Amino acid sequence: VGASTAAITVNNSDGTCTANITNNLSNRNLIINGAMQVAQRGTSSTTAITSNTFVCDRFRTSGNSQIGAVTASQTTTNLPAEFDHALRYECTTADTSIAAGDHFGISYVPESQDLARIAKGTSSAKPITLSFYVRSNVQRTFVVELTDSSNSRHVNFQKTVAATNTWERMVINIPADTSGSFGTGNSKAAELTWWLAAGSTYTSGSIQNTWTSRSNANIMAGTQNLNDTVGNFIEITGVQLEVGSVATDFE
Repeated sequence: VGASTAAITVNNSDGTCTANITNNLSNRNLIINGAMQVAQRGTSSTTAITSNTFVCDRFRTSGNSQIGAVTASQTTTNLPAEFDHALRYECTTADTSIAAGDHFGISYVPESQDLARIAKGTSSAKPITLSFYVRSNVQRTFVVELTDSSNSRHVNFQKTVAATNTWERMVINIPADTSGSFGTGNSKAAELTWWLAAGSTYTSGSIQNTWTSRSNANIMAGTQNLNDTVGNFIEITGVQLEVGSVATDFE
């Protein structure tokens, strides 16, 4: 941990122990390719907003209809010091009047076996922590949603870019859920999505920061439109999902 810091501090009054670990612990990150280093399908794609367009492996464009168009790319410039790649989405065709049922985001779909240690749906269910680095040239509010695909349950959180053209690390604490299992094997367990634009069908409700049944009005509540101006962009890297309530160093 360090030359002058004990790995564990013991409270002699009640016998509890505190781990003083700040270095990189292994085998924590439940996300594959969170540093956006792998892009087997190509490093750039310009497209209208439709689902299942991949650039960086495991991360896909999600959307049911056109909200302008974007260029998705794997970028290697203007990055946080400890990273050499990021996933970038830049608006190439703007849409200033989003239809009620339209939506656009970036999704990651984990397999059930990747999330087994969370023990969701049991009395031993554990809280988890999501962390990621984000940079944008506009201050927008977006919504991060984790969906339990098998049981139509979800939890979501609003996050706002604090300063333009500046990398910031965002941390989201996700509570345990004793209802509904993620399943087993390589089936789709969940969907983690950064919602970047949406119509009123999905934004008219409220944020649900504890697990609950999924309803359309709440899914993207408060999402602001990233795609209202050509040239608007957002970049994401260092995505980490880990068991517990503390965001540790990126693995």
